[in-house]
Amino acid sequence: MERARESSMADKTGWRPPRACDDYWSEWKLCKSLRNRFHYYYIYGQAPSCSQWKKDYDYCQEWQKTKNEMAKDALCQSEGARVAEKQKHPPVWNMRKSPPMDWYLPLDEFKPKS
Repeated sequence: MERARESSMADKTGWRPPRACDDYWSEWKLCKSLRNRFHYYYIYGQAPSCSQWKKDYDYCQEWQKTKNEMAKDALCQSEGARVAEKQKHPPVWNMRKSPPMDWYLPLDEFKPKS
């Protein structure tokens, strides 16, 4: 079923939206939900902006129906901005290259503290 959906979304050049249009709709519905709005307000102190998810859904629908190049470009720019935003924040923990030298020794949990 996924293959059928992917092939129906591709045009003659092979381009298709980065996500299925249903994914943009689901993200917009989640963003507009009361629970998400409350959580976002609690964390960030302001209501979330869900308009971009709705715009992306509209662009995706327009691309599927009319193959409008403007909709394609807007969708690509939006996804590019999302990827850039994710990559902007470095990871909190540094990955280690190898295990600690004494990884095989028992832990000192059961020793009495002096």
